[in-house]
Amino acid sequence: MAVSANRLELLQIADAVAREKVIDRMIVVTAMEDAIQKAARSRYGSETDVRAEIDPKTGEIKLQRLLKVVEEIDNPATDITLDIARGRNPAAQLGDFIAEPLPPMDFGRIAAQSAKQAIVQKVREAERDRQFDEFKDRIGEIVNGQVKRVEYGNVIVDLGRGEAIVRRDELIPRETFRYGDRVRAYIYDVRREQRGPQIFMSRTHPQFMAKLFAQEVPEIYDGIIEVKSVARDPGSRAKIAVISRDSSIDPVGACVGMRGSRVQAVVNELQGEKIDIIPWSDDPATFIVNSLQPAEVAKVVLDEDAERIEVVVPDDQLSLAIGRRGQNVRLASQLTGWDIDILTEQEESERRQKEFQDRTALFIEALDVDEVVGQLLASEGFVSVTEIAYVELDELASIEGFDEETAVELQSRAAEYLARIEGEQDAERQELGVEDVLKEIPGVTTAALVALGKADIKTMDDFAGCVPDDLVGWVERKDGESTRFPGALDGFDISRAEAEAMIMQARIKAGWITEEDLKAQDEEAAEGETDAEAPVEGEAPAQA
Repeated sequence: MAVSANRLELLQIADAVAREKVIDRMIVVTAMEDAIQKAARSRYGSETDVRAEIDPKTGEIKLQRLLKVVEEIDNPATDITLDIARGRNPAAQLGDFIAEPLPPMDFGRIAAQSAKQAIVQKVREAERDRQFDEFKDRIGEIVNGQVKRVEYGNVIVDLGRGEAIVRRDELIPRETFRYGDRVRAYIYDVRREQRGPQIFMSRTHPQFMAKLFAQEVPEIYDGIIEVKSVARDPGSRAKIAVISRDSSIDPVGACVGMRGSRVQAVVNELQGEKIDIIPWSDDPATFIVNSLQPAEVAKVVLDEDAERIEVVVPDDQLSLAIGRRGQNVRLASQLTGWDIDILTEQEESERRQKEFQDRTALFIEALDVDEVVGQLLASEGFVSVTEIAYVELDELASIEGFDEETAVELQSRAAEYLARIEGEQDAERQELGVEDVLKEIPGVTTAALVALGKADIKTMDDFAGCVPDDLVGWVERKDGESTRFPGALDGFDISRAEAEAMIMQARIKAGWITEEDLKAQDEEAAEGETDAEAPVEGEAPAQA
């Protein structure tokens, strides 16, 4: 059978479009079939169920309409009786569809234009799907492209098989690009949008610098050296923490390279951004001291529950530790994940002196003693009246200038003071409407009950409905800045684990769960940890 020129041309167009847009040829052919169906419906009526088929080898177009087999015809364009249908197909049943050939049709100008738009739309959708499928798995990669245009400070980059955008706030400050410039950036997001897949790239993302080091340092690419964390102030300064899995390889030296060649290549790409390469440590104090380089640190004090650390530096090192506009300490905080407070040795000394004076004043007032006795107790390390009331008698009597009689008298006065305070707090607790039953929760003191009442936690159900954050507070980090939100029991030296245990006891007493349920949960958690540590079948256990 001879194939007409028009039919061959139809297949050639489909092949050309498929190659140009890098999509499957059958997608273009299907789009043409849909366009022909749309044009045929405008000719035979919109209610007519028209089907078009293009032979992928010959280009021949077949037009058919589907007629539903019914008992009585409502619409001749869509229905056919059972008798007539069986004349065409003896096996026809009610509800079946019979295909009826339609004569070839000539497309008018309007129908052809409509068909063209339908084909273009289908091809564009297929191209978008192809781009999304290609780039969705490339999130986290560095790619090279050419600047196609700049719109309101946003750089549109041609990646060859798609377009990406580097938004103005993802560009390094004072960095400009023009048409035709080469751009290297980090793909951090790919998502579908009405205009097609949007590929978002960044030159300020912390991982952009980490990936640049992976390209310049073979040991990072091979996994011998690992980049643990990165903190950047784009265009100005950055810190990167690295650790070596091979004790014979210095991670900092490997990243610096011979005469600084490796780190200099990264600095040049980042427009002169200064980079501090920090050796990572699993000890938070050591890691934080390293992260504050080049400043020297005299002492550190950690508060693990609040993820806060106090760093004491010599007086002449304060400006270096803080950095210009707080840059050094801010980057160190981002790098380590800890809130860092920096004090000079003089400030720490003044604070310790004030704490000593406050404790002395407390002991003088609570125990009705003179200043000398109050200072002696404070200098021996006692921080509260409770410690004095419950410490071993021998420990108090062994203080220089004290004897057993003095120790007994001090403990007696401490007990009287605590009893008076307890009575005042219990009266306040009752005034707030906090139920007596909350006293049964292990670890909850009368002072804690007052604090709970002020936080509107007054019944066992109220307590059972809490989460640890409600009791001990939480920290939110945004843009390198940390904000702490206090909990109801803030300042009571209660850890998150202890708060969770209190809540579980409250749920048991409130009847929400049983002791058996709690034991079952603990056993499941323990089994889960064991399974996670166990080697996979056929796999050797990890070596230390």
